[in-house]
Amino acid sequence: MAVEDKQSRTLGDWIVDRIARAVIAMLLLLPHRARVATMGWIARNLVGPLTGYTRRARKNLAYIWPDMSERERRRIARSVLDNAGRVIIENYATSDQLARAATWTTHGPGLDPAQKALADGRPILFVSGHFGNYQAARAAMNVRGYNLGGLYRPLNNGYFNDHYVRTVEAVGGPAFARGRRGLANFMRHVKEGGHGALLIDQYFADGVVVDFLGKPAPTAQSVGDIALKFNALVIPIYARRLENGIDFDVLLEAPVPHSDAKTMTQALMDSLGAQVRERPGQWFWVHRRWKPDRQAARAAAGL
Repeated sequence: MAVEDKQSRTLGDWIVDRIARAVIAMLLLLPHRARVATMGWIARNLVGPLTGYTRRARKNLAYIWPDMSERERRRIARSVLDNAGRVIIENYATSDQLARAATWTTHGPGLDPAQKALADGRPILFVSGHFGNYQAARAAMNVRGYNLGGLYRPLNNGYFNDHYVRTVEAVGGPAFARGRRGLANFMRHVKEGGHGALLIDQYFADGVVVDFLGKPAPTAQSVGDIALKFNALVIPIYARRLENGIDFDVLLEAPVPHSDAKTMTQALMDSLGAQVRERPGQWFWVHRRWKPDRQAARAAAGL
């Protein structure tokens, strides 16, 4: 995970950022329910088709579930883009997100162990993926007395990243950019008894190959490494969007037992996979998660 991310600041990036800033600013003038629904519509009907993200989501769905009908892939892909749009504007509407987070139900077999670890001062790693609204899970726990520091991947568009980072910080808890320095600071935060939030569902070329939704998926095993090093409790957590489109139930699954980093990584991917199968429209199928061609090329090169 400690790989520096390269950012771009081209004229095109600047133009995209200014358009995005304008849209976000206008939507923030609306009531929360209206702004979230509107951004979902924009992402579903404009951004997804124009950028090719909808097509990429359908392609990934076909890779994982080749027997799924094209009609169903299209339906799920539209839901994926709708959810992604909602997530973006929800995360910029921090005050509304935090106010609503106080009303959400937090539950599951991981809740009592998390509360005990909080009382004991034991480090906790809350692990999720790009599912539902991952930042909503941080909001829900932070308003309940936790202090989830987020380890995030800087966006490729440097101009957009400048204000995106503020949304990560505004939820509470420190924000750490993925990279050598950020990872070192994140580990120090955990070592001191802090609470960390990590997403582990992106392709990581030098990671361990585990199964995700029935396909080999190179994955960073940093969660297991950090947990074993600092005796941190590892809890899968998911903010699952409810039918009203603006609220969540926050599920804390049973802690992942300490064993070895690869086994723990596989357990986390199995946990996420079960959530994706249950609610496929809430996972970000737009990611190039598996990259089978690149995996084959690396294998042929002996990497």
